[in-house]
Amino acid sequence: MNLLPTITGPADLKKLSVEQLPQLAAEVRQAICEQVAKSGGHLAPNLGVVDLTIALHYVFDFGHDRLLWDVGHQCYTHKLLTGRQHLLSKLRQRGGMSGFPEPRESSYDLFSVGHAGTGISTAVGMARGDTLGGEGWSPETADGRRVAVIIGDASIVNGVAMEGLNNAGTLQRQFLLVLNDNGMSIAKPQGAVAAYFDRVRMSAGYSEFKKAAREFAKHVPGGGTLSELYHRLGEVSKNLAHEVQTNGWFEHFNLVTVGPVDGHDIKSLVDVLNEAKEFDRPMVLHVKTVKGKGFGFAEKDSCTFHSPSPFSVLDDMENEGCRIELKKGGRSFTAAYGDAMADLMARDPKVVACTAAMPDGTGIAKVQPKFPDRVWDTGICESHAADMMCGMAKTGFKPFFAVYSTFLQRAFDQCFQESSLQGLPLRLCLDRAGLVGGDGAVHHGFCDISMLSVLPNAVIMAALDEPSLKACLEFMAGYETGLSSVRYPRESVLDRFTSQPCPPFELGKARALVKHAKPDVAILAFGTMAHESAEAIAQLGEYTVDLYDARFAKPIDVALLKDLLGRGIPVVTVEDHSIRGGFGACVLEACNEHGLDTRLVTRLAIPDHWIHHGERKEQLVDAGLDPAAIARSVRAAIERCPAPTARTAGTRAVGAV
Repeated sequence: MNLLPTITGPADLKKLSVEQLPQLAAEVRQAICEQVAKSGGHLAPNLGVVDLTIALHYVFDFGHDRLLWDVGHQCYTHKLLTGRQHLLSKLRQRGGMSGFPEPRESSYDLFSVGHAGTGISTAVGMARGDTLGGEGWSPETADGRRVAVIIGDASIVNGVAMEGLNNAGTLQRQFLLVLNDNGMSIAKPQGAVAAYFDRVRMSAGYSEFKKAAREFAKHVPGGGTLSELYHRLGEVSKNLAHEVQTNGWFEHFNLVTVGPVDGHDIKSLVDVLNEAKEFDRPMVLHVKTVKGKGFGFAEKDSCTFHSPSPFSVLDDMENEGCRIELKKGGRSFTAAYGDAMADLMARDPKVVACTAAMPDGTGIAKVQPKFPDRVWDTGICESHAADMMCGMAKTGFKPFFAVYSTFLQRAFDQCFQESSLQGLPLRLCLDRAGLVGGDGAVHHGFCDISMLSVLPNAVIMAALDEPSLKACLEFMAGYETGLSSVRYPRESVLDRFTSQPCPPFELGKARALVKHAKPDVAILAFGTMAHESAEAIAQLGEYTVDLYDARFAKPIDVALLKDLLGRGIPVVTVEDHSIRGGFGACVLEACNEHGLDTRLVTRLAIPDHWIHHGERKEQLVDAGLDPAAIARSVRAAIERCPAPTARTAGTRAVGAV
């Protein structure tokens, strides 16, 4: 009998015996593997926490207690256990299951989270709030709410996580922090703390500790207490601490620490968690898991299977086994960036590069083996990465920081103080800019222009295709006045305009892609939105339309605006960024500053509301940025201005058409 279909919520889970839970775990893994093979998604991270998630829901009542996730891409099992199996078949698709915790889906999801390091602090906040409100659990208030937070070993080194740890130790109540230690984040964790966990895993004391924990766990049911567990294992713990030359790292934060324990032994996890929930002090449960557990390919290559595209498992008769075939699209901007950086670094020994735990996702992995002394992965530490690169700029090097647009938000203070204020040339390469598809709102790169445009001397650019990305990086390598950035989407590079020579980037100068002597309208497209705009022009055969690759959001090509608006030609700006503070807003500001008629400007951009997970093409429709919507908006702009002398229509800020 299959167990997973019978689980409509945690109450059904609690009806199972502990002996049945491994079977349920196997069914959950199979369901996740089968769906991710069809739709793509976060595979290895979710397979690694199946047993842990089942044990947590088996012991706690998270309809009442609080469960918080750090990062959030490990939540698939949690969702399957909380009434959302019917959404799995459309994972990360419109109308289906989000790939991250999503309060719109279920009250079991407390925060929509996709950025690392936040879980501990929000959990501390909920613990304090429940206590102040008289709802917190204590031995005297058995019906109070308990709090548990799950964080990975790579996320624990994030600055916000450290701040949360520092404050968690001051709580005078139950608080469980589960450290999921799998030796991986997306790539291999970096830094001294990661090395500490490696020493714990490799030490002989770790094996002794595991044996002692198993033996004691056999005797827990029937009245044992966690304090007893803690003290009974104390000598082994002390020996382990001595062996790895540390004195109990978490205990310096005033957090009682238990573990490491086997994160795939469900029975032992249930035993320990039953005791942990009765413990009235802040505690860390260190759980050792295997990323990709239960799917051999993911266990062997957890980087590739962290968040794979759809894949197939094929028979491999030659090797008497099977092999995986990932479905691939065209050449990505990420791959193009990696190759361009490798070329740039080969030609200029002053160029250095780093990323924050995203070597594969940003393309830096292509460069690392070639220049191991000039490329760094700092781990999930965007603020540190930006500051480190500024320090290198101060010593005369040319730093490039490859980071997702959505994660740049975590380093804005460093962009302001260490780069812009000092006049240091930090170079930002912003992958995943704009709408990102299945990852949804937590990962949209929708506000990088608005953030960076306030910084004096900042230069903000966008790449149209691979040749323009190369030209942009070349420009950035020579720009020494202050911060510079280039944005590009999680998309394949297109060759629509590659038959034309790609001119070098000149500060504040747009590039004409389609130009007429007397156009009816001009489209100023920022980055890859020129491709959607070109498709829109094909639907506007009755009109003459100029198309420009704007290239720069700061500084704006004022000479071009003076020419177009001075001739009464309406201008439509198109961008894959928020309508607030984006490229179109920069155009309006430039027009106002130079006395140009802003009433002729129409802006198309991401609207001022959240766009959730789905296909990127669907999200473009939602934003009014698909070719058909662009064509409608351009036609409306022309029709409001039938003749040059009568073109006096009001400014129109368009987010969704």
